[in-house]
Amino acid sequence: MRCLMRAIIAIGCILATMLTAIGPRLSLAEDEVVAFAVISEQPKDKMRIAARVAIEGTVSDLKLLASDHILSNLIWRKLEICHAMKLEGHKVQEGFRVSSVRVIEGAMLPMVLQGYAGDCLLKKALEIAPFAD
Repeated sequence: MRCLMRAIIAIGCILATMLTAIGPRLSLAEDEVVAFAVISEQPKDKMRIAARVAIEGTVSDLKLLASDHILSNLIWRKLEICHAMKLEGHKVQEGFRVSSVRVIEGAMLPMVLQGYAGDCLLKKALEIAPFAD
């Protein structure tokens, strides 16, 4: 009986030590925020893309900063002006560091960005499309 109690206590100590070591890593993933963005300028540099970004209802013009695994993403390589996206990542001083990206329909954007997305598409149709012959 004593051996069983000691084994249970030892396993409990090991589990507690493992959770203490893993805890800080888990909190990093929890710091990621969900953001919605509309590309505001024709992308020239795929590492830093200008966009209008909504984070928790607040809209601002930020640079989307891509990491290496995002740069190799087919979605990221095909980005154009007015594309709407759902992003996950971290807001940093230089902009928004992207860790996950999904292209979405403009209707799936928050209301604070839908007007901008519609205006952007109209502008694209009137200014850019006539030269695409």
